[in-house]
Amino acid sequence: MTKLPVISGKNLVRLLIGLGFEIVRQKGSHISMRKGKFRTVIPLQTKLAKGTLLAILKQCGLEKDDLIKLLGGK
Repeated sequence: MTKLPVISGKNLVRLLIGLGFEIVRQKGSHISMRKGKFRTVIPLQTKLAKGTLLAILKQCGLEKDDLIKLLGGK
């Protein structure tokens, strides 16, 4: 099983924009994004907690392996 990478909220926002998500709004340090029926809120932290990252991926219709491929992993 592959290990979940450590990623910042800012980098995750950039990655999701590349996948077609758009920023709906920002309130403080949280960015709301959407793409079709998928909606999520991303906290702009330097290191996202594993549970937070997994929840965001689930809300975006992605899996852990998809994130690893997008980040240039195996």
